[in-house]
Amino acid sequence: MIFWTECGIQLLSIWFGPSKGMTVITGEKILSCSFIVSFSFYAPSPENDGKRLQDFLLTMEDVIRDHPLWVGATEEEIDSAIEGLEKYVMTKLFSRTFAASPEDAKADQEISEKISLLQNFLRPEHLDIPAVLQNEASWLLAEKELQKVNAFKAPREKLLCILNCCRVINNLLLNAAMSENHILAGADDFLPVLIYVTIKANPPQLHSNLKFIQLYRRQEKLVSEVAYYFTNLVSAKSFIVDLDAKSLSMDAVEFQESMEAAREAHKAAGVKPLPALDRTATLAGQMDPGPSRRMWFRETDTRGISVNHLMMAGTSNYPFMEAEAGELTVGDVETLLSLYKDVVTKYTNLCRAVKRLSMSKTETPVLVPLSEGTHTSPPQPEGRTTNVNDKRGE
Repeated sequence: MIFWTECGIQLLSIWFGPSKGMTVITGEKILSCSFIVSFSFYAPSPENDGKRLQDFLLTMEDVIRDHPLWVGATEEEIDSAIEGLEKYVMTKLFSRTFAASPEDAKADQEISEKISLLQNFLRPEHLDIPAVLQNEASWLLAEKELQKVNAFKAPREKLLCILNCCRVINNLLLNAAMSENHILAGADDFLPVLIYVTIKANPPQLHSNLKFIQLYRRQEKLVSEVAYYFTNLVSAKSFIVDLDAKSLSMDAVEFQESMEAAREAHKAAGVKPLPALDRTATLAGQMDPGPSRRMWFRETDTRGISVNHLMMAGTSNYPFMEAEAGELTVGDVETLLSLYKDVVTKYTNLCRAVKRLSMSKTETPVLVPLSEGTHTSPPQPEGRTTNVNDKRGE
């Protein structure tokens, strides 16, 4: 244990330590004696793996504090070092530790399929969300944050996605309460909105992500505000798993009929069961999950080309132009993706054509000789606005 601990210290020295007096060791040596390799000596066991990671991080923190290279380091620097070590270790062990058992994969798929059915008919009123707090357009930002959770491998970054989602919801509730003089009821107002946002977002592998954070995030970081929001999402997941007519302000017969109608609609649309495996790992290399950027279509782009002009071929080709966010279902994703690719392809081709056209106009400029005493301003490039001073003599 001392062997790989010392190697870990050298690794942290290279990452965060002082530049002078540093002992540089090769990546092969670090890897051969690292804590990561020791995992291959044991059969996968989420609970045991989580305990071993927590013990490892605690041991490393104690050793760092006593190591000569870290004499005089602040608490913030030591904390950053341990955070970096947690991310490094868990990124390397991700394939072993995330959704490691068939039971986890099954739970992910069952939750995702149930949510996809609920999306077809569940409304805020069914969860007793007061009308004054309902703002589905604003909740989209919270949904986007929650959907990002599966795009990261480090437990801290996954947890940040959850915190961003919950903070957006909390801020929206506070703003609504202030503007409408509504007295908030704490968790009684917050949890139903979080449940609704979770259903609308249907984050992939929700069960596995929550379990991963619970086991592998440093326990001393799962406190205070973080613990409150995380616990609420765990409660939201449990509520969805057990959800039936009794859980909602909805008649039992109506609930069953709505679920059956949703199943039939999925069959008719050819919607396949959602896979339990990772579907959004494309962002795994990002450093930190920040707030989502809103990607709304503007009326015109920076070149002044109207988006409406791109749609002139016929609005029937773009059936979602007048759709509201709450009307969309999981079955629309494939169609939306196809339409998105079509629009981007057409837009890209149009931009290239415009660029080639503008280049062809400037390739062979004609030099016009000026007669004596003639004063002429140089030709203005296309799109350039005449200076105000040029018009003063007019």
